[in-house]
Amino acid sequence: MVSAAPKVSVIVRCCNEEQHIGRLLSGILEQTLDEVEVVVVDSGSTDATLAIASRYPVRIEHIAREDFSFGRSLNLGCRAARGEFLVLASAHVYPLYRDWLEKLVAPFADPSVALVYGQQRGDDRSKYAEQQLFEKLYPDGPARLTDGYFCNNANAAVRRALWMELPYDESLTGLEDLAWAKAMVGRGHRVCYQGEASVVHVHQERWRQVMNRYRREAIALKRIAPEEDFAFGDFLSCLARNVWSDLRHAHREARLGEVWREVFLFRLMQFWGTWRGFADGAAVSDTLKHTFYYPKGWDHEPHIHHDERRARLRIPYAALADDDET
Repeated sequence: MVSAAPKVSVIVRCCNEEQHIGRLLSGILEQTLDEVEVVVVDSGSTDATLAIASRYPVRIEHIAREDFSFGRSLNLGCRAARGEFLVLASAHVYPLYRDWLEKLVAPFADPSVALVYGQQRGDDRSKYAEQQLFEKLYPDGPARLTDGYFCNNANAAVRRALWMELPYDESLTGLEDLAWAKAMVGRGHRVCYQGEASVVHVHQERWRQVMNRYRREAIALKRIAPEEDFAFGDFLSCLARNVWSDLRHAHREARLGEVWREVFLFRLMQFWGTWRGFADGAAVSDTLKHTFYYPKGWDHEPHIHHDERRARLRIPYAALADDDET
């Protein structure tokens, strides 16, 4: 699967991901690209994560839990990788189609592109409000250059040559991807969104974990953009707006009775964590607030019609699991 000089290296950060990592690694093996290497960076798993990963053609790197930061683990994986393009994937994502990697790295044909991030969707385990968030942040559509530095390393790729010039900030509590992208845009490079490189992103978090995730990301965002903040009034406004939007969508989908409590709790933890992270400072800018906190629009965006070729490229995970058991 891997030549002496792979075009693409996939870097997977993990810790206790036995429920998910096998599906991701199986999906990588199904990709249309031939020159692919996989580097797994483990930060102290105590479950079967490493046993599962060792069944696949991957290189495993280790980082002690006490040394872990999101940026440090990524830098470790990037240093071990040899590909021209570094694909960054969370261990709890899995690709939907066999051309995921092909689509994700295609925009690098434009020499101005430093980073490409792809589409994310939930599955039947995902919280309803987070599915609404995915649809807002990662719409359907072909690759397009963006005007800012928003991105997400759960499904992204960067040029290795540029990472060598500027590794990830190891001191941030999160959003190391945004910090890197902001620096690249400042140097005259571009960020590209590729809506045709789609993964399923599975978050199975307790409510306190949701709150802590948004809290640490807000702490990091404040460092990346020191002029920003999220006041208590923003907490109340964004909570009300997003709960109302989610419930309207749920009502139209005949799911209101099923998801109303989950919607309120998710949005409460999201914005309570954000407010706690942005404990002091100035007012958040309208542009940043719209990107991170405003609900998606009421009208449904049209979904891309997946032609016969796309249907053939969809990865049949159920069949792959059956093969593993025989």
